[in-house]
Amino acid sequence: MFEPFGHLLSVLTFLPLAGAVSIAFISPEAASRIRWVALIYSLATLAVAIFAFVEFDPAVSGYQFAEQYSWIVSPPINYSVGVDGLSLLLILLSAFLTPLSILASWKSVNSRVKEFFLFLLALETGMIGVFVSLDLFLFFIFWEVMLIPMYFLIGVWGHERRIYAAVKFILYTMVGSALMLVGIIYLYNVTGTFDLQAILLALPGKLSGTAEMWLFLAFFLAFAIKVPMFPFHTWLPDAHVEAPTAGSVILAGVLLKMGTYGMLRFCLPLFPEASKHFAPVIIVLAIIGIIYGALVAMVQPDMKKLVAYSSVAHMGFVVLGIFAFNINGIQGAIYQMCNHGVSTGALFLLVGMLYDRRHTRLISEFGGLATALPVYSTFFLIVTLSSLGLPMLNGFVGEFLIIVGAFHVKVVYAALAAVGVVLAAVYLLWMYQRVFFGEVTNEKNRKLLDCDLREKFILVTLVLVILWMGIYPNPFLRRLDTTAAQVIQHLETGAPQMAGHPTARGGGQAR
Repeated sequence: MFEPFGHLLSVLTFLPLAGAVSIAFISPEAASRIRWVALIYSLATLAVAIFAFVEFDPAVSGYQFAEQYSWIVSPPINYSVGVDGLSLLLILLSAFLTPLSILASWKSVNSRVKEFFLFLLALETGMIGVFVSLDLFLFFIFWEVMLIPMYFLIGVWGHERRIYAAVKFILYTMVGSALMLVGIIYLYNVTGTFDLQAILLALPGKLSGTAEMWLFLAFFLAFAIKVPMFPFHTWLPDAHVEAPTAGSVILAGVLLKMGTYGMLRFCLPLFPEASKHFAPVIIVLAIIGIIYGALVAMVQPDMKKLVAYSSVAHMGFVVLGIFAFNINGIQGAIYQMCNHGVSTGALFLLVGMLYDRRHTRLISEFGGLATALPVYSTFFLIVTLSSLGLPMLNGFVGEFLIIVGAFHVKVVYAALAAVGVVLAAVYLLWMYQRVFFGEVTNEKNRKLLDCDLREKFILVTLVLVILWMGIYPNPFLRRLDTTAAQVIQHLETGAPQMAGHPTARGGGQAR
């Protein structure tokens, strides 16, 4: 029987890897050809992701475009993939940011060009693989595969302390991965399967309260390190500051979201009672992260480090929304994951463009740039306003829904989160004022060139998405309705999501 979407997710997942393999056979001297091949494959992946977004049916609960094939017989490990509203939006975000990262690196990466773009495309396959995996072992494989390209992107093409930052990044993440692997193996021993849907069916009644608590902590700590939540955040500023621009964009835009994605996909459905038990502590840590991240960002002398600490604050909002345990909070959290990816990714791109011109990111080195770079300054202002949550721009929608969700839990949670919004306005607008307003105090800044055509294309694309997500969020939020409702259902009743088994829509047959 013909299945029109039978292999859509496999194509989407492995198309970037096919591009990486193609680049491997190109001569290192043909740098221009390598760049174009990378861009073409990334744009093709984006086209497939957009097609999946359009064909996704918001009215169907569970996973769509699913495939399941036997991979290893004993233990039973399957190549099982599928998407719901949560994973669909994050896949689209990954596919959107990758070609922009390639364009941003067009002129700035001139050494080991072949390896750089090969790793960037391999990283995209790892990211998409994480979001489509419905088998815990397959998920763990993609989770680990994704670390390798990012390690090299930071360690080879980063700045002065790149080795330190790369090692710190991978050590932190590997600690979390080890904990998660222990949890996955324990679940297999209890249920006899790695399939997420089968585990959801088999798990109720098989875990003692103590076992559920420890399993929750094993998974949660792995994801909290990835977010990163306070106090597991110390690897993030180093990784961001030392990474090349493309690495920072992908790290902030997508990799951090894997932590909050894991909380929604695994922690809440698999361990509902433990999630409720630890929720008050996690919410307090999230609020501390919101305020702490904002206060530390406020005193940063380096623009890139300021944006890095802003990620700690913004991702605190996402965790707060998840553990509010209501529709508004969870929808807002998922939407804010995408908003943060676009806005913070855009900020890192803008900081990278300025670094390419002046080879410094110190705020004190600038001033009066609005005179020399009027186009660049305008784009920077729009992205700054979106990051601080100005109405009609994308950041407002997610933060509003999260604060509404937090309000239904405790008014004080919503009030403290709102303080974080105010502090975000303080550190972002103060940074903008010092860099772009006033007199030109450094003569080097008078001769800077404004955005070229390539940079304008990148920034116009980002601003259009920022406006679309802020003015008309309905196409995105509609695709989150059933996902958020199912998460709430698991928390309230522990009922299995059988509607999402790989036969739901466009499913491949087990072989």
